[in-house]
Amino acid sequence: MQLSQRLTACIDTWAEARHITRSDAIRQLIELGLKAVPATPVHRTVQHHSSEIEDEAVSLIRAMLDPSLPSEERERRIRRLVDGPPEFSAERIDLPKHKK
Repeated sequence: MQLSQRLTACIDTWAEARHITRSDAIRQLIELGLKAVPATPVHRTVQHHSSEIEDEAVSLIRAMLDPSLPSEERERRIRRLVDGPPEFSAERIDLPKHKK
């Protein structure tokens, strides 16, 4: 196994603090890593909260828009701001992917 000098130095520091060898430190760190709870993927968190975020964005945009605008124009502007430009919709992780 090859490790960078920086990572090796960090492992050595961790090992010295526990008065163990480098190989024991690597073994213990691997065991700790395998016991760790996997982090929730970012895209899943965003999808879960996307409707709440969108609702808040819509209400903030409504408060900023000119009240004298026709309702159709207000809704068009809100959708354009919330959905974003169409050329970037493929990059959004909170929207379903379209089949090509």
